[in-house]
Amino acid sequence: MGILTLIKTLTADDDSSLSFVDGTSDVTLDSTYDEYMFVFTNINPATDNATFEFNGSTDGGTNYNVTKTTTMFHAFHNEGDSATGLAYENSYDLAQSTSEQVLIAGLGNGSDESGVGIFHLFSPANTTYVTHFHATFNGYLSSDYSHQAFPAGYFNTTSAVDAIQFRMNSGNFDGVIQLFGIS
Repeated sequence: MGILTLIKTLTADDDSSLSFVDGTSDVTLDSTYDEYMFVFTNINPATDNATFEFNGSTDGGTNYNVTKTTTMFHAFHNEGDSATGLAYENSYDLAQSTSEQVLIAGLGNGSDESGVGIFHLFSPANTTYVTHFHATFNGYLSSDYSHQAFPAGYFNTTSAVDAIQFRMNSGNFDGVIQLFGIS
């Protein structure tokens, strides 16, 4: 990995979403860096059993509806040590869809439940190739599981992806999201 440069830190405090839009509020999400990394700390939903998800924009955040194709697998282990596994998660895959992509599902809203993760976005300003991404996310689920999710895919557009929005599928959330450029 190269040198990390902190671009922006956003803190959700009972917010419905957080958006990083190139050129607004000191956010850089353009050709300055070939790789961008989002770091998530203590993402905690207001609604129990919520899904944390994202989408991209090619029009400065007016619409978050970029077509994407994705895949996802996950590992899990419950507190009672009675269930573990590693599995392909086809219910969270997208095929040429403008829907939000799941980063992790089932987050608990208890004071001791939250999620953390890292999301990499590659060459979002490139207008020749699609824009790839991958993430690793771990959460304490409402069902008392440690759940590690691995979503990956690409925005199927040759337009510059100039904004990314993170949200819960239901209700608001708390937490910190930092955007870094990698050189």
